[in-house]
Amino acid sequence: MKTLVIGAGNMGSAFVQQLHAAGHSVSVTARNAEKAAALAARFPGVSAVAPAGAARDADVVIVATGYADAVPALRGVGDLDGKVVIDITNPLTADYMGLTLGHSTSAAEEIAQAVPEAQVVKAFNTLFAQVLAAGPDFAQGQTASVFVASDSVVAKDRATALARSLGFATVDAGALKNARYLEPLAALNIYLGYGAGLGTSIAPTWIHKA
Repeated sequence: MKTLVIGAGNMGSAFVQQLHAAGHSVSVTARNAEKAAALAARFPGVSAVAPAGAARDADVVIVATGYADAVPALRGVGDLDGKVVIDITNPLTADYMGLTLGHSTSAAEEIAQAVPEAQVVKAFNTLFAQVLAAGPDFAQGQTASVFVASDSVVAKDRATALARSLGFATVDAGALKNARYLEPLAALNIYLGYGAGLGTSIAPTWIHKA
């Protein structure tokens, strides 16, 4: 796929690394152009691009910014009409130990409302950047899961295919409104990682009896 990663922080860097390794076409843009350029330079064939018009040729746009920056960043990359946008954000409080939205809405729904021309899908928000960068394989043959929620069949299918191409298991989490459950799940994961001291080599998943 032709992918555009918005953001050159920990999550953006992990996405660029894994998308490149999986053979996708990757462009990266960020508020800090030098940071985006330095990230792109680490991987042959990855391009750092200016925000304006960056989404033009992308099959998938991954918004790897903080939630507060997501809508401005998306509006800055050009026409999103019909574009699949993967929202990985969580609306975290300043101390990262709580959420600023919940129950009646979610970050994903607010983003979808702000950019209604895009096909928004919630995915990857329950993974630490360290897990994304290291890959999906855990001990004893376990594979980390990506939960995928969207009102768009196309967006859900594309995000699912993308996650599987990176080696992750996927869980169909239903409609976009179910991001109201996925974002608190991510918050619990963050608490367990940092608040409870379990570290960042953890990930929520779903298991099935044979």
